[in-house]
Amino acid sequence: MTPAEIRAIVQALDTTSVDAAERRWSELKPLGASVIPYLAEFYPRCKRWQGRTSLVFHSIRYARVSEEAFQLGIAALQDKATLVRYRACSLLAYSLRKDALPFLHRLRTHADSKTAADAAAAIRAIEANNHHLFVDRTESGHSFWVVNDDDAPV
Repeated sequence: MTPAEIRAIVQALDTTSVDAAERRWSELKPLGASVIPYLAEFYPRCKRWQGRTSLVFHSIRYARVSEEAFQLGIAALQDKATLVRYRACSLLAYSLRKDALPFLHRLRTHADSKTAADAAAAIRAIEANNHHLFVDRTESGHSFWVVNDDDAPV
């Protein structure tokens, strides 16, 4: 697939149709982490919150191996859409990178209480070095977040 073809498919993710976006993503998924620069490149031009959510969501699995995925997560923390900010917090939680903490701490006082709670959960996960805590917010030990096949419960 040429870079132009990849860019065209990435642009097609900017849709309100989840089904259409998932069909297009199925064409990109085999590219693995090499698609991340295209997702990050398109993010600032993506008009629909659903499209931006998709770009960040599909980057989560690469948050530990792709600097561009991590940077996309940092940028998306400032998105106007709550769900995009949620996905950004989840990406950073999954990354387990401590250099995300200053950015997440700034969101602890966000006007949107959901975003503040998502940032707090991401901080807790990173500080505990346990991405499962992003979804297991009560620390029950019964909720696990498997992003990649080797994400065994801790």
